Amino acid sequence: MIISQYVYFALSSNRVSAAEITARLGIEPDEIVVRGSRLASPARPANHRWKTTCRKPGMTVDEQINRIVDRLFDHADRIGELAVELDDIGGEPGASMLQVVRVFEHPDGEEEDLTSPVEGLEKLAGQHQLLGWHIDARILEFLRLTRAELDVDEYAYG
Repeated sequence: MIISQYVYFALSSNRVSAAEITARLGIEPDEIVVRGSRLASPARPANHRWKTTCRKPGMTVDEQINRIVDRLFDHADRIGELAVELDDIGGEPGASMLQVVRVFEHPDGEEEDLTSPVEGLEKLAGQHQLLGWHIDARILEFLRLTRAELDVDEYAYG
């Protein structure tokens, strides 16, 4: 099995640009999305998006999440306040999100490692080293402070 995965934290708005979000937070994003940059009518993407990402290979999802939270935790209150404003401006919740994306059998993904025993036990196929993850209390607190939803998407390539 081959797995490709990444995690990002995003603030989204249909009215407030990623540049404005950056100015408000004083934190540079890793990526931005500009509303309507692909199609004018209907606007696609539908929202501006300010994103911090972790796409580092070889890391589990919880390690990737921790990288993002380590970077943003000290700003979590300010991010949460802005998320509430963006929700009010947009007229619905969901401006703040922690997104996990996993793609199975992606050609750029990581092969399952069957060569290294774990605690002296032989590895069997189907027990990919990237499968499984957990959310600890610190991550839950970050989600609460930033008013973030957690969204997990898993896809088969092709």
